[in-house]
Amino acid sequence: MKLLSNKIAMGFFCLFLSAVMIAQVKTETTTSKGQPTVQTKVERGEVVYVSGNDLVVKMEDGQIRNFSDIPESARVTVGGQQLSVHDLKPGMKLERTITTTTTPQTVSTVQTVTGRVWQVRPPLWVTLSLEDGTHQQFKIPEGQKFMVDGRETDAFGLRKGMEVSATKIVTVPENVVAQKRTVTGEMPAPPPTAAIQGPLLIVIETKPAEVAQAEPTEVQPQPKKLPQTASELPVIGLIGTLVLLSGVVLFLFCKRESALPE
Repeated sequence: MKLLSNKIAMGFFCLFLSAVMIAQVKTETTTSKGQPTVQTKVERGEVVYVSGNDLVVKMEDGQIRNFSDIPESARVTVGGQQLSVHDLKPGMKLERTITTTTTPQTVSTVQTVTGRVWQVRPPLWVTLSLEDGTHQQFKIPEGQKFMVDGRETDAFGLRKGMEVSATKIVTVPENVVAQKRTVTGEMPAPPPTAAIQGPLLIVIETKPAEVAQAEPTEVQPQPKKLPQTASELPVIGLIGTLVLLSGVVLFLFCKRESALPE
């Protein structure tokens, strides 16, 4: 119980010491922001090779860039769908938009110290006795002023036992940079169709024609035909002549028979 009481007492003492220290050395920080500036950069390229989480892209200027160890969470928007690096295919067009927002801001730190001068070595440092009886050494910034009994003095005017207070203001300008990257893409275009040369003829068939692809064969020469020299007209004329002569002979024979006496 005694040990526990000692620990509790020590805890309260530490809390009290911290409160005293906070009361003796106060630090306040304020931040003022300026007007942000936005820059947008667009990079375009074509997927050349994909293997695992490695991606090779040919940029617009012809440069080949290798993006290795792409995180699994990275997504590419293609046709309204979110694709991972494993879904990318050679020939796909990619477009990456990098939006950089730079916000200027000023961080001001105000530190106030009060105490009794214990030791001083102007213009380097001063040791102050705090209200809890402890001593703390402070580095004296260049041009630092101290308030002693309502009067302002520098480090050379400090003496042991003086009650002093000092305020230190540090202003640091800085820029806060934030980047947002979005990647979109599109599928490769289908191969172009060969243009049709000359007039277009449309053949309508009632039955689907079967197209058979075969190797071209040699064209055999057609046998030459003899010229046609004879005609059927002489034959017809000869037959007509014979019929006519037969009629004449028959007529004469009949006439002769009728002329003979009985």
